[in-house]
Amino acid sequence: MDRKYVLDRTVDFTRPSVARMYDYYLGGHDNYPVDREACGALLQRVPARDLAFTQQSFHRRVVRSLVEDHGIRQILDIGCGFPTGRDTHHIAQDISGGTRVVYVDRDPMVVNHGRALLEGDGRTAVVQADLRDTACLFGEPRLSHLLDLGRPVGVLLVSVLHCVPDSGDPEGSVRQILDRLPSGSYVAISHLASDDADAAQNVSRFMRDAVDWGSVRTPSQVSRFFDGLEILAPGLGDVALWDAASSPGKAHSRGLFEFGGVGRLP
Repeated sequence: MDRKYVLDRTVDFTRPSVARMYDYYLGGHDNYPVDREACGALLQRVPARDLAFTQQSFHRRVVRSLVEDHGIRQILDIGCGFPTGRDTHHIAQDISGGTRVVYVDRDPMVVNHGRALLEGDGRTAVVQADLRDTACLFGEPRLSHLLDLGRPVGVLLVSVLHCVPDSGDPEGSVRQILDRLPSGSYVAISHLASDDADAAQNVSRFMRDAVDWGSVRTPSQVSRFFDGLEILAPGLGDVALWDAASSPGKAHSRGLFEFGGVGRLP
């Protein structure tokens, strides 16, 4: 299979990893000094730890809603990151034991870790793929074995699209993913966003230079990912609104927040 984006099969301990940084913010142990140093530098610019917990809460509530309220029994979790102890398959399969989950990440350490934990689980798989290379992603045997793309799928793109630079055409990638899904599928997206141009530029520069991430975008730019979808309540906005015990504003103090929501494919 020809790959549009070459995947690194080795673990680089000399540069920060996005997945390992999220792991550190969430209190995990799969991180190294280079990651923790980058996390400290990012915390000087944005309340990254608060944002990490906000997106985690959004992620978990969305999974529960998709399975419990909307009858979804197949989930594609793209940019899944390291296991946190209460992950997509735990939540979904606690509600409906037959729910099938495919995790996707481009980080080889994430993939190896996930496969080791899920060995022998016939309902769950981990795929190494780049979300921008939809042909290779959807052509992966582990995915096609578990997911029936003739039936609705819940796709999670939580805190991953801001890791794709404009040159990687994240909007086009979302369109290509949606084109492969049947009617009645759902897509959940959260994205680091800001209406403050200076704050966005400051964090985006750090993301590009220190971690090789993508870019902070405006809420209106993120909203375009949902074009053509039926938006679920409570609508698009700060994803903290999905958590009844939370309220937006903590991260807004520095002009950045996780913007997004959930849409249904008509």
